[in-house]
Amino acid sequence: MTLPARVLGKTGISLPILGFGTAQAGKRLTQREAVQLFEAALNAGVKYFDTAPEFAGYGKAQEQLGHLLKVRRQEIFLVTKCFDPTYDGALKLLERNLKELQTDYADLVFVHSLGADKMDPAVVFSRKGSYRGLSRAKSLGLTKFIGLSGHNRPGRFTDAIQRVEADVLLNVVNFADRHTYNFEEQVWTVANRLNLGLIAMKVFGGEKKSGGNRLSHCLMPLSHLDAAFRYALSVPQVTCAVIGMATPGELKDNLRRARTFTPLNDQEKKSLLQDGRVLASQWGAHFGELV
Repeated sequence: MTLPARVLGKTGISLPILGFGTAQAGKRLTQREAVQLFEAALNAGVKYFDTAPEFAGYGKAQEQLGHLLKVRRQEIFLVTKCFDPTYDGALKLLERNLKELQTDYADLVFVHSLGADKMDPAVVFSRKGSYRGLSRAKSLGLTKFIGLSGHNRPGRFTDAIQRVEADVLLNVVNFADRHTYNFEEQVWTVANRLNLGLIAMKVFGGEKKSGGNRLSHCLMPLSHLDAAFRYALSVPQVTCAVIGMATPGELKDNLRRARTFTPLNDQEKKSLLQDGRVLASQWGAHFGELV
């Protein structure tokens, strides 16, 4: 069964509604296991593969994915990240990323974690900042599109997208963190007016620090996961949900969610947000500062 697809904002690129987050595979799997899992996802119709270097918490994901890219590059929408606020630092990091990935270009590169302390917007968007560096990379054909990613400080994103040309946003979107970070209303309503591509991450709440289940990036009770997937894909103009996966079972479950997706109705959304308020009170500002 073909995966449903949507257009990624002004990029005009059509992508399936399920994306593959590679961090957990990069940290937990051998090269052979990871490549087999990536290829299984690709064969099932997943095209968006999200990765980053080891120091950003992705383990060996880029090197692992590179082995698949060597033979199937044209089938993959490749996404990587640059977690450096400076022009030179971002360009050097992108060069290193592409070398690990065994390719000469990415489809999308994010100025990563704009809400982090070290990613001061005054530096990132300055003449010698990483945004200018990645704009240069785009002009050189090293990436097709530039995006902004992040988990916290939504105000930085609202300001940025009204000041600079971005193609895509990657933000935390789930029915619990709606009550804490609320990228949906604070940032994405503005992004919709600008026709930016929107990608949801941490749709299951992010990684559990200790104990609990072994699912990748899953802080939520397992009983909420189907609804959490539907919530993220019901946000207006969102293109896909990128979900961390490290087992064939996780891939199978998320493929099922994508293939059977139906939007939440108003009553379902209202009830789910009530449940989310309880979770939000337990989690707090778990992705970092709000402002």
